[in-house]
Amino acid sequence: MEGSVRFRFLVGAICFGIFVGCGCSLENAAGSPTAVYIVTLKKSHFYEELYLKNQYNSRNGGSERVNRFDKPSNISHLDRMNGSYVSQMHDSLLRRVLRGEKYLKVYSYHYLINGFSVLVTPQQHVLINSKAFKLARRREVSNIVLDFSVRTATTHTPQFLGLPRGAWAQEGGYETAGVGIVIGFIDTGIDPTHPSFNDNSPEETYPVPEHFSGICEVTLDFPSGSCNRKLVGARHFAASAITRGIFNATKDYASPFDGDGHGTHTASVAAGNHGIPVIVAGHNFGNASGMAPHSHIAVYKALYKSFGGFAADVVAAIDQAAQDGVDIINLSISPNRRPPGLATFFNPIDMALLSAIKAGIFVVQAAGNTGPSPKSVASFSPWIFSVGASTHDRVYSNSILLGNNITISGVGLAPGTDGMYTLVSAIHALNDTAAKDMYVSECQDASKFNHMLVQGNLLICSYSIRFVLGLSTIKQASETAKNLSAAGVVFAMDPFVISFQLNPVAMRLPGIIIPSPDDSKILLQYYNSSLEKDETTTKIVKFGAVACILGGIKANFSLSAPKVMYYSARGPDPEDSSVDNADILKPNLVAPGNSIWAAWSSRGAELIEFQGEHFAMMSGTSMAAPHIAGIAALIKQKFPAFSPAAIGSALSTTVSLHNKYGGPILAQRAYANPDSNQSPATPFDMGSGFVNATAALDPGLIFDTSYNDYIAFLCGINGSASVLLNYTGESCGVSTLNGADLNMPSITISKLNQSRKVQRTLTNIAGNETYIVGWSAPNGVSVKVTPKRFFVAGGQQQILNVFLNATINSTTPSFGRIGLVGNQGHVVNIPLSVIVRISDHSTNS
Repeated sequence: MEGSVRFRFLVGAICFGIFVGCGCSLENAAGSPTAVYIVTLKKSHFYEELYLKNQYNSRNGGSERVNRFDKPSNISHLDRMNGSYVSQMHDSLLRRVLRGEKYLKVYSYHYLINGFSVLVTPQQHVLINSKAFKLARRREVSNIVLDFSVRTATTHTPQFLGLPRGAWAQEGGYETAGVGIVIGFIDTGIDPTHPSFNDNSPEETYPVPEHFSGICEVTLDFPSGSCNRKLVGARHFAASAITRGIFNATKDYASPFDGDGHGTHTASVAAGNHGIPVIVAGHNFGNASGMAPHSHIAVYKALYKSFGGFAADVVAAIDQAAQDGVDIINLSISPNRRPPGLATFFNPIDMALLSAIKAGIFVVQAAGNTGPSPKSVASFSPWIFSVGASTHDRVYSNSILLGNNITISGVGLAPGTDGMYTLVSAIHALNDTAAKDMYVSECQDASKFNHMLVQGNLLICSYSIRFVLGLSTIKQASETAKNLSAAGVVFAMDPFVISFQLNPVAMRLPGIIIPSPDDSKILLQYYNSSLEKDETTTKIVKFGAVACILGGIKANFSLSAPKVMYYSARGPDPEDSSVDNADILKPNLVAPGNSIWAAWSSRGAELIEFQGEHFAMMSGTSMAAPHIAGIAALIKQKFPAFSPAAIGSALSTTVSLHNKYGGPILAQRAYANPDSNQSPATPFDMGSGFVNATAALDPGLIFDTSYNDYIAFLCGINGSASVLLNYTGESCGVSTLNGADLNMPSITISKLNQSRKVQRTLTNIAGNETYIVGWSAPNGVSVKVTPKRFFVAGGQQQILNVFLNATINSTTPSFGRIGLVGNQGHVVNIPLSVIVRISDHSTNS
């Protein structure tokens, strides 16, 4: 599901909405009697703060860590010392500019970016604008962004990704997978009581990494002892919402505790403990594990159950995570729409993340759930690793066998019946008081039904649009069937619910949901034709239809996975709000994101059907991103000196291009009947391909890209010099880079005007090796790569020259690949994408 966006644009500011990968809604912040602005100043204090932090740590010998888990405040002594001078500067500026007017500084940002957020409380909105203009006119100020509201959008995937016998086994087993690596999650918080995050067992006694200086807030909802050697840090950021007066402490928890469920889920996918039993609705669905089960978790809660969140809080969370020393940041949140302005890359969150890259932090972001249309990708910048969602090979098959020998497939994590049982429709089992209830067929209230008619039979309920909206629930209908002593429950899809994709829902008693209106019609036709009625009164005297539910508890592993899900956002990457194409491949790759079992908060409310459970099954690019965050932790553990770009290269060049049976990876092309509308995936569907965790730990060659390269790329955007200087303090020199010339593990050219030469520099991080180069050219393009064969010693570099020439004119994207095969077994994959082709022949004519 996707949310709506409304916002105001002020003083050339860049404003955009974000949402957790499962959906969102954005409201107009300017519609309230108060307004919060995010103000960026021109001078960056990154190096100053980093120096101060290192000096403080060396003087204190790391003593800051003593008892930090129990500190009641979310501001450490280190933070106070580092930020006090910068914060005082911000206060001084506000006093000078807004002298005599009402305002409240919400945050000072002083580690990754230099700026602050400020709440103004005028009586008329014209005064808000006057205050914003006063700030905008100051020479110290670079950008002013109106804050905006945001809303939120595994048991088998380690096996499917080959971790137990591959990546884990090579590095010492799951017992050491991820040790020493801290993954920061900017999400809805965490449930610290979940067994996926405890450190009680003897093998969980690994120390907190010395480079991490974060703290654990202590509140009534997050008491002392909530953090441990696994969950090493937890903070919450809600100042923007609190100052607006919309924070609901009873639902949102003024603490790192997760009242939604989403944050607990994503954290356990990446770093949850190994071997945790998944018990849902009384059924055992196996044992869960994160991708890096011995890595450490730091939580930065910035999204909330009742209102979502605000950008000012998200930027503060990013800033704090970097200052604390996390190695990886997972953002299962994405822009809800393209940011307006000069380029999609220039927005407060991406600029903060660029500084995080400068600090050596690998950033993973969900690509978005707005597929399958082109240019729907919602993670734009080349320094961010964007992840799309695919299937994995585990499915739960459920079906119902009718008395006329017709079998209908359905969904539902429920047991089967032990034989044939009589079918009774809810509308034919009402008691006298329920005759006028138009929603009674949804089976939400057991008091509406005749117990004697339902007892021992299969109850047929209607799955209407109210289930989609959350007004009625499978859980409540199942409870109704249980209270009426039914043998099971069958949900027939209302014909008005068109093309709605159902996720499996756990039920304690036998049950099935028939997702197809056509199949539901077949069921009801059989049921109605089997009724026996009194000819005089037309009352039903016998229910003649019978059926057997075959059950969906046992998993099936025969699916030809992976395939790209219909909802996974697609490229090409839009460079600006005019939807011009960037020379950047997005998404970077795909990972399992559909039907993912993972930990669930004890008070989680996002999925009604899993309330009160310890695990939940969710789908979305939100679930795909933490798979990559966890695998990145394994790479960082093996190669501590790897830059963020090197980690991304190792992931991208080693992908799989085929499904488990050797066929091409398919991409679903339509929301309705997605499996009937699919074709081979292109790089704009799956990026480089499907993640191969084991191969990523031994990539052979890597493509490295530095912070300065990203600056040169941004400087190459026409008119960007002043914007970049304002955001980063970096001045543009003579040398610039086009997106296609960034040393990325892919080549994307949005407009090939006759011919183009592209270079890539490869670094050998393995032993001496000889490589042979081969390629397939995009349609309408001739390709030549030199050298075709080369030897590269360990630690040395090799330049690859790629010549592309347009042979036809076309605006249809076409794709190819370059493959490097080494004599020591390494294989390097480089996808080629060309969108517009203008041939030399057309120019001459």
